[in-house]
Amino acid sequence: MKKIIIDFQKGEGLVPAIIQDDKTGAVLMLGYMNQEAFKKTKSTGLVNFWSRSRQKLWLKGEESGNKLKVISISADCDCDAILVKVELIGNAVCHTGSYSCFFNDLSQGEL
Repeated sequence: MKKIIIDFQKGEGLVPAIIQDDKTGAVLMLGYMNQEAFKKTKSTGLVNFWSRSRQKLWLKGEESGNKLKVISISADCDCDAILVKVELIGNAVCHTGSYSCFFNDLSQGEL
């Protein structure tokens, strides 16, 4: 099996992490991981991100209790983005209380 190395350098130390519900297939959110967040996610089985606004590592759900249990992690073809399939522990991913962060429908109206 080929060893996969995530390219953190291309994104100045960060890679986008797409979070998808393993059961429903719904895309729940997009966050960013640095190497530390990636390693912590793999070692704990819970999704961790790098907060670009707060400039610190954070466990998703540390305040809300809505955590993300890792089911699988895949890299894209260039190894500069990852897809994390999860089981939602709680009832909402978005800080607004919504199940998913992707609820703003842009298919109608001006683009």
